[in-house]
Amino acid sequence: MTQPVTHTLDVPGAIITYDVREPVEKSSETPLLLIGSPMDASGFVTLAGHFTDRLVITYDPRGTGRSTRTDPAPESTPEQHADDVRRVIEAVGGPVDLFASSGGAVNSLALVAAHPDLVRLLVAHEPPLVGLLPEKDDAVAAVRGIRALYERAGVGPAMVKFIQIVSLKGPVPPGFADEPGPDPAAFGLPGEDDGSRDDALLGQNLVTCCLYQPDLAALRAASTRIVVAVGAESADEIAHRGGRAVAERLGLEPVVFPSNHAGFLGGEYGQHGDPGPFADTLRRTLAA
Repeated sequence: MTQPVTHTLDVPGAIITYDVREPVEKSSETPLLLIGSPMDASGFVTLAGHFTDRLVITYDPRGTGRSTRTDPAPESTPEQHADDVRRVIEAVGGPVDLFASSGGAVNSLALVAAHPDLVRLLVAHEPPLVGLLPEKDDAVAAVRGIRALYERAGVGPAMVKFIQIVSLKGPVPPGFADEPGPDPAAFGLPGEDDGSRDDALLGQNLVTCCLYQPDLAALRAASTRIVVAVGAESADEIAHRGGRAVAERLGLEPVVFPSNHAGFLGGEYGQHGDPGPFADTLRRTLAA
């Protein structure tokens, strides 16, 4: 795998850092952009290594990793993230194929709705769109409740509730956020509130991402080929169900990818999915 070359880009409210990996040999393949949110480029090292036959771009979303925010706004929106990604694609030269996971999948739907000409094919992997779930009122209340807990008690208590909700099988029950969570120490999280409120997940992106309402009409009309992907091992979890919900509204049958919500990880953040078969499935999907 070639070594990534790092670039920065000034955008409204942030300085975005992105990496470009050239193919091992000259290639006519469409460039591949890999994005997450709040996961930054460091989460895609293993997956990028499976695509040495084409140019691969990764980036750090605003407020994460090496991408610093220059605005004082407490939250970032999917539309802002989408505009950042647009600028990265235009800087590198599009159109691209886009694999987007989790919050990145939400942001990618905003991107394709606004700029379908920049994306040839989108693989949106498990977007956690709780507003599309059958129990949306309870799910939305749970997300807002976790954010309120973060504001009230800090990272530890709120993060354990977040871990609970993303691993929950089946519908989000009423009053979920009001139920006491496990001891944060059991998850290696701080029990004491240090007073900071700058967490990229809990503060900056949680509510705006999960409660985003995609422009379904624009997505249906887009020239981009859209594929919704869900994990084989994450069935009934909230992001898997969010993926199926948006696929149903777009008249699509989801493609089942190996492993779980983090199936492409090969040791990043201490997590192991099934990256080889995951990359094989992605390659077949891109070529279909």
